[in-house]
Amino acid sequence: MEQLSSQCRKRIIDSQRDAWLRYGYHPNALYWSNEKIQRLRFEMLTLAGIQEGESVLDVGCGFGDFAGYLEDQGKSVRFTGIDLSEELLAEGRRRYPNIELFNGDLFDFDPADASFDHVTLSGALNRNLDDDGAYARKVIRRMYDACREGIAFNLLDARHEWTAGRWDLQSFQPREIETFVAAFARQVELVDGYLENDFSVLAWK
Repeated sequence: MEQLSSQCRKRIIDSQRDAWLRYGYHPNALYWSNEKIQRLRFEMLTLAGIQEGESVLDVGCGFGDFAGYLEDQGKSVRFTGIDLSEELLAEGRRRYPNIELFNGDLFDFDPADASFDHVTLSGALNRNLDDDGAYARKVIRRMYDACREGIAFNLLDARHEWTAGRWDLQSFQPREIETFVAAFARQVELVDGYLENDFSVLAWK
């Protein structure tokens, strides 16, 4: 069942294509300001305890760079990524031929319950979909259902004035998201302070 409206899907795909044509293989094409910021967010995702040889599903994977980051950290994993942008995925397949990349969103991919050790997401829920965060919450819950060990994701922090004031961005109150996840997860950890406008949530089975 498609949870993302066709209008929102087209808006995301068109915007991502424009960024790819402008910047090519660069963090700017993913709306990150630089590689340092991108890797810092990746570092927060690894706090969930991803181990060598485990399976990872990365939702909104872009180029699949999280797989490269894990390799740099000495963690070779069975990596699967999904993303709406076929242009980014095509570049990712060239750069990371040993990972699996699929076109679509999480509900298109429709992973079975407990089918991956870890499910991660970085930046893929930052766009304003005019739904008060309803789609984001559905994604987070589906991520948890699909994991065996845990999930890790980041969102924009609504406590940051500039971020909260952007019409095109979707931001959240960290404690509200922590409470939402705690309603179904065995253990939850909120991580903030590493960036002014960002927070991460880790949750385990």
